[in-house]
Amino acid sequence: MMVIPAIDIMDGQVVRLTKGDQEARTSYRDLGSPLDVARRWWSEGAEYLHVIDLDATLSRGDNRGLVQAIVDDLQIPIQFGGGIRSLESARGLLDKGVDRIILGSLAMKSPEGVASLREEYGEDRIVIALDHRRGVVLDKGWKGSTGRPLEEALREFTDLGLKWFLITDTDRDGTLEGPDTETYTKLSERASIIASGGVGSLGDLGTLGGTGVEAVVVGKALYEGLFTLPEALSYVEASGC
Repeated sequence: MMVIPAIDIMDGQVVRLTKGDQEARTSYRDLGSPLDVARRWWSEGAEYLHVIDLDATLSRGDNRGLVQAIVDDLQIPIQFGGGIRSLESARGLLDKGVDRIILGSLAMKSPEGVASLREEYGEDRIVIALDHRRGVVLDKGWKGSTGRPLEEALREFTDLGLKWFLITDTDRDGTLEGPDTETYTKLSERASIIASGGVGSLGDLGTLGGTGVEAVVVGKALYEGLFTLPEALSYVEASGC
């Protein structure tokens, strides 16, 4: 199981939100620019980075220049999401060096179009974001509900040949209260799952490792110093996750 540090960008700064609420955000500007933070995670052993442009997600500008600086500066792959609302935008990011793109609302709007991206770029470069609240998929930056059950949505995309899924329980995101292991165990039998939301301890990583997920995104626990990235990597390796 891969541990992937999160870099969420808003107003040019690295921030963390709680349950997606921009009014309940914590800024980590004291750690430097997003590029500074990316360099830190790379120096501490990260093999992959999870970068989200929250401004683009919320339709209040974008931080694409900062994201491109990370891509250009570091020899480390990133998965990027936030405000990718067209197939042309998706292609542009993939062509400019983003290793994986994370698609949420666009995927729900145009599943066949997203499937065509898989055919063009390969199954390992497309991640479908299924953000959910109590098992119902959300969209529009977590502000809208699709009304679709999580398992039904995942099945639709796997039937189209999509492999990777970022699953976030929005009620747990940023809370440090522990991950939704039951859901991850169930979904990991059907697809390659990247878990996100709720990790607050090294023990949570061990628990997730037992669910069969391929990777876990960790944000607030790292930024708040509950454990370090080297500690997390060592723990996962020692646990055989």
